[in-house]
Amino acid sequence: MSQFQLLNNLDHHQTKVRHYFSTHYGDNLSSIPVFPTEFLALQHEYPLVVRHNADTNSFYAVALLGLAADENLYLDSNAPYGWDARTIPAMLAKGPFRIGFQQHGAHREPVVHIDCQHPKVSIQDGQPLFLAEGGNSPYLLHITALLDRIQQGLSLAPSLFNTLQQWQLLQPINIDYELHNGEKHRLTGNYSIDADALAALSSTALASLHSAGFLQLAFAMLNSMFHISDLIERKNQRLLAANTYHAT
Repeated sequence: MSQFQLLNNLDHHQTKVRHYFSTHYGDNLSSIPVFPTEFLALQHEYPLVVRHNADTNSFYAVALLGLAADENLYLDSNAPYGWDARTIPAMLAKGPFRIGFQQHGAHREPVVHIDCQHPKVSIQDGQPLFLAEGGNSPYLLHITALLDRIQQGLSLAPSLFNTLQQWQLLQPINIDYELHNGEKHRLTGNYSIDADALAALSSTALASLHSAGFLQLAFAMLNSMFHISDLIERKNQRLLAANTYHAT
């Protein structure tokens, strides 16, 4: 059970965080929410698709990490930090931290909280949060920047997806693929940028998207779909390795 506490250098001076990714830590997720503030970086590593939340009638973006439930094809014990990609989505990279708010008069101030029951939290080993001589460690500064990116992304996302809907740029997609063993599969429930609709936009619409900073984000999402084939190849390599292991 989570136990979030306000992070401070008195109660958590000896606290460390294992900056490592594995199924042991619950990182075996087939997708993870991502935010407009990280699309430009993530497009080079992951397929970025959009999903619809029927309860709130809103859209949100995710990075596809696997092709089946509880499957993360980027986990690799032989890779640095257990992750086989250069960029890690912020919602995973942040580990046991989250943003909370403290009320100061009429203002709400964002503050960092840590889940002390999270399996990556340790006293014995991991990345220190505070320097021995005082002050935040480089790792904690990195986490703070990630949390800020998430918070800004949360604020930006509704405007982005409302605009994409306004210009009818979101289309439902089916992702069909076949594995080396002959199995055929289909992923449903996802949306992507409609390339034809994007190409057909008027100069006025393109200028509006560009001035809002959304045009490059739309292209980032569209370009990221080339990584579907990379994801399928990762799956095939895992199956091949598993078959080779059982054969020996």
